[in-house]
Amino acid sequence: MVPLELSVTGFHVRLLFDIAFILRTALFRVNGTCRPHGLALGLEKESLVEEFWLSLLVVVCRFARVWIPDPEEVWKSAELLKDYKPGDKVLLLHLEDGKDLEYCLDPTKKELPHLRNPDILVGENDLTALSYLHEPAVLHNLRVRFIDSKLIYTYCGIVLVAINPYEQLPIYGEDIINAYSGQNMGDMDPHIFAVAEEAYKQMARDERNQSIIVSGESGAGKTVSAKYAMRYFATVSGSASEANVEEKVLASNPIMESIGNAKTTRNDNSSRFGKYIEIGFDKRYRIIGANMRTYLLEKSRVVFQAEEERNYHIFYQLCASAKLPEFKMLRLGDANNFHYTKQGGSPVIEGVDDAKEMVQTRQACTLLGISESYQMGIFRILAGILHLGNVGFTSRDSDSCTIPVKIRVFTLPIPQECYQMQLKRPKHEPLSIFCDLMAVDFEEMCHWLCHRKLATATETYIKPISKLQATNARDALAKHIYAKLFNWIVDHVNQVLHSAVKQHSFIGVLDIYGFETFEINSFEQFCINYANEKLQQQFNMHVFKLEQEEYMKEQIPWTLIDFYDNQPCINLIESKLGILDLLDEECKMPKGTDDTWAQKLYNTHLNKCALFEKPRLSNKAFIIQHFADKVEYQCEGFLEKNKDTVFEEQIKVLKSSKFKMLPELFQDDEKAISPSSATSSGRTLLARTPAKPTKGRPGQAAKEHKKTVGHQFRNSLHLLMETLNATTPHYVRCIKPNDFKFPFTFDEKRAVQQLRACGVLETIRISAAGFPSRWTYQEFFSRYRVLMKQKDVLSERKQTCKNVLEKLILDKDKYQFGKTKIFFRAGQVAYLEKLRADKLRAACIRIQKTIRGWLLRKKFLRMRKAAVTVQRYVRGHQARCYAKFLRRTKAATIIQKYWRMYVIRRKYKIRRTATIVLQSYLRGYLARNRYRKILREHKAVIIQKWVRGWLARTYYKRSMHAIIYLQCCFRRMMAKRELKKLKIEARSVERYKKLHIGMENKIMQLQRKVDEQNKDYKCLMEKLTNLEGIYNSETEKLRSDLERLQLSEEEAKIATGRVLSLQEEIAKLRKDLEQTQCEKKSIEEYADRYKQETEQLVSNLKEENTLLKQEKEALNHLIVEQAKEMTETMEKKLIEETKQLELDLNDERLRYQNLLNEFSRLEERYDDLKEEMTLMVNVPKPGHKRTDSTHSSNESEYTFSSEIAETEDIPSRTEEPSEKKVPLDMSLFLKLQKRVTELEQEKQVMQDELDHKEEQVLRSKAKEEERPQIRGAELEYESLKRQELESENKKLKNELNELRKALSEKSAPEVTAPGAPAYRVLMEQLTSVSEELDVRKEEVLILRSQLMSQKEAIQPKDDKNTMTDSTILLEDVQKMKDKGEIAQAYIGLKETNRSSAMDGHELNEDGELLLVYEGLKQANRLLESQLQSQKRSHENEAEALRGEIQSLKEENNRQQQLLAQNLQLPPEARIEASLQHEITRLTNENLYFEELYADDPKKYQSYRISLYKRMIDLMEQLEKQDKTVRKLKKQLKVFAKKIGELEVGQMENISPGQIIDEPIRPVNIPRKEKDFQGMLEYKKEDEQKLVKNLILELKPRGVAVNLIPGLPAYILFMCVRHADYLNDDQKVRSLLTSTINSIKKVLKKRGDDFETVSFWLSNTCRFLHCLKQYSGEEGFMKHNTSRQNEHCLTNFDLAEYRQVLSDLAIQIYQQLVRVLENILQPMIVSGMLEHETIQGVSGVKPTGLRKRTSSIADEGTYTLDSILRQLNSFHSVMCQHGMDPELIKQVVKQMFYIVGAVTLNNLLLRKDMCSWSKGMQIRYNVSQLEEWLRDKNLMNSGAKETLEPLIQAAQLLQVKKKTDDDAEAICSMCNALTTAQIVKVLNLYTPVNEFEERVSVSFIRTIQMRLRDRKDSPQLLMDAKHIFPVTFPFNPSSLALETIQIPASLGLGFISRV
Repeated sequence: MVPLELSVTGFHVRLLFDIAFILRTALFRVNGTCRPHGLALGLEKESLVEEFWLSLLVVVCRFARVWIPDPEEVWKSAELLKDYKPGDKVLLLHLEDGKDLEYCLDPTKKELPHLRNPDILVGENDLTALSYLHEPAVLHNLRVRFIDSKLIYTYCGIVLVAINPYEQLPIYGEDIINAYSGQNMGDMDPHIFAVAEEAYKQMARDERNQSIIVSGESGAGKTVSAKYAMRYFATVSGSASEANVEEKVLASNPIMESIGNAKTTRNDNSSRFGKYIEIGFDKRYRIIGANMRTYLLEKSRVVFQAEEERNYHIFYQLCASAKLPEFKMLRLGDANNFHYTKQGGSPVIEGVDDAKEMVQTRQACTLLGISESYQMGIFRILAGILHLGNVGFTSRDSDSCTIPVKIRVFTLPIPQECYQMQLKRPKHEPLSIFCDLMAVDFEEMCHWLCHRKLATATETYIKPISKLQATNARDALAKHIYAKLFNWIVDHVNQVLHSAVKQHSFIGVLDIYGFETFEINSFEQFCINYANEKLQQQFNMHVFKLEQEEYMKEQIPWTLIDFYDNQPCINLIESKLGILDLLDEECKMPKGTDDTWAQKLYNTHLNKCALFEKPRLSNKAFIIQHFADKVEYQCEGFLEKNKDTVFEEQIKVLKSSKFKMLPELFQDDEKAISPSSATSSGRTLLARTPAKPTKGRPGQAAKEHKKTVGHQFRNSLHLLMETLNATTPHYVRCIKPNDFKFPFTFDEKRAVQQLRACGVLETIRISAAGFPSRWTYQEFFSRYRVLMKQKDVLSERKQTCKNVLEKLILDKDKYQFGKTKIFFRAGQVAYLEKLRADKLRAACIRIQKTIRGWLLRKKFLRMRKAAVTVQRYVRGHQARCYAKFLRRTKAATIIQKYWRMYVIRRKYKIRRTATIVLQSYLRGYLARNRYRKILREHKAVIIQKWVRGWLARTYYKRSMHAIIYLQCCFRRMMAKRELKKLKIEARSVERYKKLHIGMENKIMQLQRKVDEQNKDYKCLMEKLTNLEGIYNSETEKLRSDLERLQLSEEEAKIATGRVLSLQEEIAKLRKDLEQTQCEKKSIEEYADRYKQETEQLVSNLKEENTLLKQEKEALNHLIVEQAKEMTETMEKKLIEETKQLELDLNDERLRYQNLLNEFSRLEERYDDLKEEMTLMVNVPKPGHKRTDSTHSSNESEYTFSSEIAETEDIPSRTEEPSEKKVPLDMSLFLKLQKRVTELEQEKQVMQDELDHKEEQVLRSKAKEEERPQIRGAELEYESLKRQELESENKKLKNELNELRKALSEKSAPEVTAPGAPAYRVLMEQLTSVSEELDVRKEEVLILRSQLMSQKEAIQPKDDKNTMTDSTILLEDVQKMKDKGEIAQAYIGLKETNRSSAMDGHELNEDGELLLVYEGLKQANRLLESQLQSQKRSHENEAEALRGEIQSLKEENNRQQQLLAQNLQLPPEARIEASLQHEITRLTNENLYFEELYADDPKKYQSYRISLYKRMIDLMEQLEKQDKTVRKLKKQLKVFAKKIGELEVGQMENISPGQIIDEPIRPVNIPRKEKDFQGMLEYKKEDEQKLVKNLILELKPRGVAVNLIPGLPAYILFMCVRHADYLNDDQKVRSLLTSTINSIKKVLKKRGDDFETVSFWLSNTCRFLHCLKQYSGEEGFMKHNTSRQNEHCLTNFDLAEYRQVLSDLAIQIYQQLVRVLENILQPMIVSGMLEHETIQGVSGVKPTGLRKRTSSIADEGTYTLDSILRQLNSFHSVMCQHGMDPELIKQVVKQMFYIVGAVTLNNLLLRKDMCSWSKGMQIRYNVSQLEEWLRDKNLMNSGAKETLEPLIQAAQLLQVKKKTDDDAEAICSMCNALTTAQIVKVLNLYTPVNEFEERVSVSFIRTIQMRLRDRKDSPQLLMDAKHIFPVTFPFNPSSLALETIQIPASLGLGFISRV
């Protein structure tokens, strides 16, 4: 990729700068090109649109944006989807909502859609700056400014379009007024203040009257705009007198709104009349008065209101205030009770309190001089109108009616006497109330309301009228009364606003109704639209005139521009046989009706005038084609409204009223009193009425009576047009954005209607017909330099532009070259912008291509190199890794082999060992189980054996016993049976046979048994034998055993006895054992428990010890941290308090300095008034001498007098009566009269006080003899009290000495570690207490001496001493709370007595001495109470000290014991013990105070703070004493040295004898230089000469260059020193007074010269520093040399004069700031904002018709270098004058604040300056200012901080403004800007190039949401007039006074050095 090669030339530098801005948004786009946003050209005429499109088919392509009509949005934006070709009938469009549309072209009209302007032109301040001038472009531009940017004002050529926001905006404050004051109309954003400033400036520049015409619909904001314009004039110009005329002009608005405004369906405060206010100015262009003219008051509203409308506000205000005591006589009630106020059905306006509005109306009436009686008269008439509306009529027949006898429409409180009168004769209540209020006869008024008088040539008839006619006559009378009252109020307001001074010029403000069209239009709309036709004609002519003047001025060829002329419509209305002429003619006809008039109109104008039409379906209406729209008027009511007359008899009844004010309304009644009845429901002209009534001829008056409303309105309209044509008009068109009063809601339909009606689109059409776009040659060259080649650039800009335009635009009719400007037709600027954008886009694409190729190539090479390097390192790393892998693999294999072997072997051994162990354990377990089983079985067998044996035996025995028993029983039974059988058988043979058979068997059986038994017997016998043998052996054995047992038994018996005894012993022992065991157990349990408790206690103690150690460490750490935190907290708090105190001090300084500024302003005002009064006096008084304002003001404020001032005051007082003859301003005369009344009241009060004092003297004469005795007793009592106090002080002193002695004896010198610092602190405290007691003693002695001297002061009446008033003395004494203050007061009193005695003034003999005596006696009593309170406090302090002594004794004992214990310890342990003790002591002390202040942590904190403060104070006292000691030592050394030098000099002296013996020879004796004392001596009569030469006629430049800085200050101070040396107070006072007054005179004479002001500021400060340095006060003598200390003032304390000089320095500083501001003000905007410091950074946007301030530096404009040069000049002048460095820093800070504030304010009010490139320019300019500060070493002056808001505003213009992160960054960055300023900058941000993007509305809403919690000022602009409070830090001079030489050039030869 080959990079783009460019030669470094100026063209390419400029091109690169332009491209840089494009790259800022386009460098990182994915696509290299941007599609076009619009077409290139527009047309100057809509009829040539198609030709224009056909001629530019090459640029008409896709994506071109157009406007198409839309029924809802009026105009809708669309984009071409297909190129247009000739003959196409359909355009393919893409709408903004995403839909596609086929737009059909009308082949008959041959018109194409309007082209849309480029986005860069949208939102322009001036509509004429748009490239395409047509209705949709105007509507879209207004909508974008109103909705997106919240801007309600827009220029349209010479017209200011104002859209009502329906919301209060902060753009009308005094800061905004100051910002627009003095600015050109095109330099700032559009505003009503800009129009007012333009009118004010043209009035002063062109000496021509001006008019501001404000028009618009009802509710569009006309009245508010007019009020703001008048407020601007009142604020900027001010008034020429003290009458505050501007306040009265503004105060007339509430009155006129209350009587002339009402609620309508469109506006809650609609003006129902037109008004033209002329604000008069004098030759100095200050307001001197005003005059008001009103037009077409809507009188019909008094008697009729439509639905949802109200009558005039004043009626509802009266009804809301009906309960007030003063309004009870009006007998009013709720508004719904009156017919005239309830018809609309909406008596209340939401958000409006009618009662409060009534209070404001009454206040405004009072301010305008309407007395309370006249106010009540007005309210009485208005209440009468309300009651008149409730008068009803009843019909008697078709031609007559009557008023009912008694009717109650509503309930009102009726007085008793009125009720009694009604009982006598019933009356109609509403009419009765009306007659009572109007003071007219009831019967007469009742009669003429129902009858009329008809006059013929011969006689007069009285005829009754019908009910309808009577009702109309009643309404006509009410309207007539209200119109007369309205006229009277307007005339009275005019009289108040009228000025006796001749009016030099005026500015008129016309607040008049706009074009109106409703569904039903009547006579009122006809008159309104007629007036708008006239105004529109005047407007068109003025616009056309300005357009042609511009062309002629630029000397370009021009042809007559065809514009709409509405003269035919005006002729239709007002010409002969016009509509008004025919209407007047029909009114003269006896039987004329609306129908006959309509027929005459049809016959005269239909088909003859193209502007007059007849509706198809109506014969009682007609249509007029007005300039805005067609309007259909209904003829019904035209004649009645045009006549508008009332019955003459009713007016006569009102004129005969006893109510004085009512006949005044009808004195100059020139209304037509027609014999025929006429009613009115329309508006009537109220012409301007002169202040004094003029008398005309009867015939002339009769002629005037015949004028109709239309005729009067036509005449007044002609007069208005003559006035407007004689002035320079300025136009304000008010637009109502919607009908629902929603804030910032834009209804396109309503806006278009009003734009068409108010003439804005006509202005656009006229502009588009000519050359709407105008560029200066320099601006064109700067903007379109990109389109030029290097060879095309010539040295002459004009020729360069011509050459380029001839190449760019081939059609030469599209542009013209003027003298200073290039004129373009509509659309050409857009074409040039397209060419410029294409060129920049192509350059951008080429730069993007080259840079992207270079970047990618560089990236590729870098990536390739990096890839090779990475590959090399990666491959090496891989090879090394592979080798390492192989080695690791082999090593791992070997390791694995041995490791696996080891692991397996280890596992085998483990398993084998485990198996063996398991086996052994298992076998043992099994063997043990078997053994236990066998053992269990064996034991079980034995148990079973024994159990079974026992069981068997038991069973056997039981069985045998049972068997035997059974056998026995059975056998017994059987035997019995057998016996029975035997008995029977015995009786029977058979039985015996059977028995024998059985017996045989039995015998056989028995035989066998016997045999068996024998065998058994033999066996048993054998066994028995054996058993007997065994038994015998056993028996023998048992016998032996028995014998042995018997022996054993005997032994056992013996043993048994022993055993029993032993058993008893054992039982006893067992019991003891059990008891012992129990005790042992309990003891063991106790021991265990004790052990456990002990262990627990030990562990707890250990833990507690650990915790205590930790707590101790924590406490120590906490103490350290608390000390550290408290120190930090104290430091922070101290810093915060210091900052707060500094802020408070600065605020107080600012308030004080503002008061001084106001005081100086009032002084100047006073001088101006005296000059004016002197000029007003025709014959000067002999001997008159004007008092110097500065001199008199200083006397009044600083209470030092001058004989000259006293002599000058007398003529000023005596000339007041002569001045009364001069025609002064009435308000000033009233103020003077009020002041005289106040002075008379003060005089009367003083006279009463004098009489009271005389009475006191008379009462006190009887007690004069008793007073000396009483006084002596009081003095004795006071002496006793003093003695008691002295003895008490001595006792306290002795106790303190004993305490000190005891502490010094008991505190051993070895006690150094613990407690020694506390002892020292205590000793120092005790010393300070003793010193305080000594001071108290001295005060008591002073009091004693003063009381003794008081005896001498009390003398008889003939004593000549004077004293101050006793009451004042008593109040001052009571305010004193300390004895020292009282003592000083007595010293001052004594000195006052002595000084007054020296002055020789005699004491008056009217009782002042007695009053003084009473005051002194009360003062003595007060002193006594003070002494007693001091005694009690001393006793309390002594008691506290005793307790403290006791505690210190105990502490001392403890310390001694501790010391004794520590001495016995080894040295290593002493330190640890002492540290431990100290920690414990500190911990206890902290714990004590924590417990003491546990409930109140603030007290504890304050205790700690007081402790630290006490330590700091003690250290400071120690340092101070050390410094004093060192100082005294140095002085001692100096004195010793001087004494040594004197002694040596005496030793070296030659004796007189030697001198006599030497021969005398004539020699030249050199004169030694005299040792001057630094004083200058002058004679009293040379004082004026001194002041004249040194101050009045001194040239600062010569002094600053040739002499030392501050020389006049040094000379003046040396003169003051000499006067002080002579102890001449008159000389000191006179010199200082003359000096101050002379400086003020010089500054007043040459106050606009920076060098003069700087010079005297420097000298005033130096004079002030000299007065401080040599005052003798210790604080100012620290830096003095010993010689300078000898020059201190000795006799006078000039502290008061130091304050006077400080105030004078403040005034001079403020004047210096004003001079700086006046010099810098014209430079700031041009140098900081408009001038391109970096050439080529910003391009100039297209401008409109209005003259704009160019950002290109022309000749005579200021640049940043101009500002820097001026700053250098200021700084060098201040340095040459020797100004203090700190004061220079403050001046520089103020200068930079002015620069930053003015720049930021203009930035906030100029939309064309809020762009990215301008932010870059501002930051560069600020950096240059910072560099200047660094060069001058002034970075620490605080000047840079004052530029922080401007820096942040510039950063805000440059940062991204899209995402939420950007919003967060903006909120954190812009902390010096207010929320209103941030939002304003974002709203005003305007792209200079189409590549930049606007700030979205959603982003601004995000910023507002994030900043909603920020509490800052709602003020938009910075206060550029703000002056920082100035301080004058003391700066002593090292210059010795005795070395100062007075140059001869000053002309001070009459002064001699002393």
